[in-house]
Order: sequence, then structure tokens, then C-alpha cells
Amino acid sequence: MYSDEKPLREAIEDFLKAFKLNDKINQSRIIASWENVVGKLIAKHTTDIKIKNKTLYIKLDSPAIREELSYAKSKLIKNLNKKAGIEIISDIIFR
Repeated sequence: MYSDEKPLREAIEDFLKAFKLNDKINQSRIIASWENVVGKLIAKHTTDIKIKNKTLYIKLDSPAIREELSYAKSKLIKNLNKKAGIEIISDIIFR
């Protein structure tokens, strides 16, 4: 191995850091894990998901589900961050 060679994993991590893509990939992990964390029924009522400044914005078409999820907010934050493998979100706003 030459002195400037790196394992592929390290090269990919360097690339992601150089182009500041780590945050986007981690945000995608959170969004992709939404259905897995909340289940199919709630996911079907989710019309939009966005992340901005460590806040997850969830738009729901059901006021009843919105109310129910607001009670489980801290548990959802914990489970979503756990799925992503890193703390990405610190708050959830249901709209």
C-alpha cells in the first residue's frame, strides 16, 4: 500500500466531508426511517417531511394523529435519531 492510499470507507468519508454531504445523508436517513418508526398508518397520513436547523417538520392530514404524536414527541426524536445512528434532530413540529 502506498503512503497516499486510503481504505475506501475513509476516502468516501473524506469526500462527504469535503462536499458537506454528511448532513444531507443523515437527514435522508431520518426521513427514510419515518414509516419504520411510526408505522404504515401514520405514514399514510404524513403529507410532507422536512428538516431544518435540527428540527423535523411533519405535515399530517389528520388533526387527531397530529395531537396523538405530539404526546410522543420525545420518544419519536429518540427513536429517529437511533435509526440514523447519530443525533440529527432535537425537535419535531407537527403541522
